[in-house]
Amino acid sequence: MTGIKLFVGLGNPGKQYEDTRHNAGFWWIDHIGQLNNTRINAETKFFGNAGKLNASGQEAWLLKPSTFMNLSGRSVSALAKFYKIPPEAILVIHDELDLPPGTCKLKKGGGHGGHNGLKDINAQLGSNEYWRLRLGIGHPGDRNAVVNYVLHTPSKNELQVIERSIEESASVLSLLLQGQFDQAMQTLHSKSA
Repeated sequence: MTGIKLFVGLGNPGKQYEDTRHNAGFWWIDHIGQLNNTRINAETKFFGNAGKLNASGQEAWLLKPSTFMNLSGRSVSALAKFYKIPPEAILVIHDELDLPPGTCKLKKGGGHGGHNGLKDINAQLGSNEYWRLRLGIGHPGDRNAVVNYVLHTPSKNELQVIERSIEESASVLSLLLQGQFDQAMQTLHSKSA
């Protein structure tokens, strides 16, 4: 089975969004980049910041779209088309309202669940058959409070458990690169339980 060739962290560019829950995907990419000494630089042709990851004897791209969240697909499809990376070799890392903070789940395909970043990626790739790493940020409890909630900084405790889940999910990087998705899911989901 083909491993992941493109890791995409979702978030919004700009200082004012840096520490908000919606940028959990960016935090994941930054963490992986730091662990593996991967420089992530502006790549205008890919509408984002990208870097070549070398880990576990595998190569893959790290990407943080510099478009806003709801236009993430433009960046993902630009890099994927350029390097001929099929949807099933792409992992999108994003914040997930339906999971409590500190939980992370790996899955392939499925709907966008109202997540505008995923909605645009589905449209631009013409497929939803890519992998997703869902980083739990919790739900404010009221549907009308969601926009305000995702665009605000988590509490200190929430941030600690989100960062812990990012570290735990980073531990399955080599499995993801090698296409050992069942093992990666088993490891992650048993930690999250």
